[in-house]
Amino acid sequence: MFNKWRPMWVTLLEDGIEFYKKKNDNSPKGMIPLKGATITNHCQDFGKRMFVFKLTTAKQQDHCFQASHQEERDAWVKDIKRASKCIAEGQRFARKSTRRSIRLPDTINLGELYVSMKDPDKGIKEMKLEKDRKVFNHCFTGICVIDWLEASKSVRNRQEGLVLASALLNEGHLQPAGDVSKSAAEGLAETTFLDTAEALYYFPDSGFFCEDNSSDDDAIVKEEFRGIIVKQGCLLKQGHRRKNWKVRKFVLREDPAYLHYYDPASGDEEPLGSIHLRGCVVTAVEEAKKQEVEGNLFEIITASEVHYFLQAASAEERKDWIKAIQTVSKIGK
Repeated sequence: MFNKWRPMWVTLLEDGIEFYKKKNDNSPKGMIPLKGATITNHCQDFGKRMFVFKLTTAKQQDHCFQASHQEERDAWVKDIKRASKCIAEGQRFARKSTRRSIRLPDTINLGELYVSMKDPDKGIKEMKLEKDRKVFNHCFTGICVIDWLEASKSVRNRQEGLVLASALLNEGHLQPAGDVSKSAAEGLAETTFLDTAEALYYFPDSGFFCEDNSSDDDAIVKEEFRGIIVKQGCLLKQGHRRKNWKVRKFVLREDPAYLHYYDPASGDEEPLGSIHLRGCVVTAVEEAKKQEVEGNLFEIITASEVHYFLQAASAEERKDWIKAIQTVSKIGK
């Protein structure tokens, strides 16, 4: 009615979405039914607002939501689609990533457990594994995860380990690598994590990448992806030829220092391009001369004199990006 954006606490149910003014409120402000509804990801109806998705009910009423980051938006869209599919097929939907659905003890802190798993000395050892003519770098098997949970006394047996590993996976602390683990993570089975040597996983900020072991020509290109991910997010980027502005997902890596950008709408794992940051200059652009957009602009000038113009969503975000890129350009090779 008023077309204003307000923060809400949102709960996904079997047949709809309830939204509350505050998390602890007893009664919702409203409910959106999912039966017959359609969902639109990457909604571009609101100009500079990013991470928006739109839910259109069977009565053609549009409800728009903005997430705090891309991964959160994609997770909501994925779960809403699964819930809608369950309604259409007469199945019962339950999001497996919630603490209530998997019955995790209240004493378990998934964030702290994740930090322990990444410990260089006592954590899970990252390996280079080969499967289906592909080489997976900085990853590990499902068996390794359950073995570590048992050895660290985090669980009493492998069945408990399977539940805990599923929670880590569904909350984004672990990521599936390869068709076997991805199929399980996207399915409606009780356990989204697999305790097998065939299922591969990786930490989201580990520098994971996959390459074909039959190709030596890609070795130099793949070197770009060996660096640890320092920062990632969406920015507006100006094209070099048409000079138009488009939303791109950027991933900043160090050692080697690269900024890769992707099309967030396509879902492709291959980047549209890369910016070698070693020796680059990055500065804020206050005067937007000859620019079609205004505010929070910054420019990257590479060592080879290539200019890139980018726009952040806020002044604080621009400051964070500039600082991160400057740091990486100095220490990364």
